[in-house]
Amino acid sequence: MKKIIILTGAGISAESGIKTFRDAGGLWEGHNVMDVASPEGWERNPELVLDFYNQRRRQLKEVLPNAAHHALVELEQTYEVHIITQNVDDLHERAGSKNILHLHGKLVEARSTRNPKLVYHRPGDINLGDLCELGSQLRPHIVWFGEEVPLLYPAAALTEQADIILIIGTSMQVYPAAGLVGFAPRDAQIYYIDPKPALNYELEHAGNLKVIPEPATTGVRKVVDQLLLT
Repeated sequence: MKKIIILTGAGISAESGIKTFRDAGGLWEGHNVMDVASPEGWERNPELVLDFYNQRRRQLKEVLPNAAHHALVELEQTYEVHIITQNVDDLHERAGSKNILHLHGKLVEARSTRNPKLVYHRPGDINLGDLCELGSQLRPHIVWFGEEVPLLYPAAALTEQADIILIIGTSMQVYPAAGLVGFAPRDAQIYYIDPKPALNYELEHAGNLKVIPEPATTGVRKVVDQLLLT
């Protein structure tokens, strides 16, 4: 069975109504990115950080997977499919996809500030005073700027095995995630679906690249239909 690796970014969830985490000017929902998405911001004002992610978590409950999320599930009928997402939402899971690796963490989880391996399902708010079993404050289970991406190596290992790669809704400019496609075999077929595609170094040197300059909901449908016919 051929293996499809799918790399998704904010563009696939934007069509569900999730505001893109990072907008023009380096502001996230009116906040400086380093105030709400860095270890330094957490140290300065943990209450602000918790409130920011609590709002994102509440918004997540109001949206649904879109046609692109659902179309990707269909590929599992014929292919071994693994999704590597930069998104922290759970829309892939809610659509029914089975194998999902969240590079940057998950909005519906919290983790211990003392031991990052202590991770808890937390779909509701996280507040100051909410503690892990070791007695330390819980924080969002999100990879912030300046922190290591612990799942980067498993993601690279998956990409090395790809027969086909789908890149959906990502600028391909934010590293290290953008560099994953560089681990793909030279003969892997790559589809890049984005309304404003931007080729990075790895894509410019890819052997078999097809660019579909469309939003995720329409572009994914076309690619999935083609792959299910082959």
